[in-house]
Amino acid sequence: MSDAEAKKPISDEDLIDIDSPEALEDPSDDERIAILEAERDDLKDKFMRALADAENSRKRSERDRREAEQYGGSKLARDLLPVFDNMKRAVSAVPEDARDANKAMIEGVELTMRELLNVFKKHGIQPISPEVGDRFDPQLHEAMFEAPLPGTTAGEIIQVEADGFMLHDRLLRPARVGVSSMTAK
Repeated sequence: MSDAEAKKPISDEDLIDIDSPEALEDPSDDERIAILEAERDDLKDKFMRALADAENSRKRSERDRREAEQYGGSKLARDLLPVFDNMKRAVSAVPEDARDANKAMIEGVELTMRELLNVFKKHGIQPISPEVGDRFDPQLHEAMFEAPLPGTTAGEIIQVEADGFMLHDRLLRPARVGVSSMTAK
């Protein structure tokens, strides 16, 4: 029995009139075998579909569990990225002549940044740290501005504003960069 036949509503023509003489007759052995085989085939089809549905549900729940394990902390990680950015800005904001006087504080902030990166790494978060001169990649970088800079080619990174981060194989945040718009002459 096909799916369309199984789902088709029963019409009046399909019903047997129990008052008719044919309804009172016992079906022959061949007819009974045919009826039983049809019922068996129908039940086997329903069983196989239920088995496939259960297997698909199991696979789906396993995939959902893996994704929750891998990517469940992405919101927390995304919220911690500005903390890393602010610590990096704090270290770079200290003028060279004041570095010796603030050496202990700078070292403490750098140690905290390293520890934060170690925790990120433990949870599958890797930094994307482009360098000036690298090629702009729209899959990993976000262009914050374009500017013509002599000595560069179009699409070359001319400034890095913030590192980006990957969570396993997904982009958590693109690296924020400035890109050259110089045209070749």
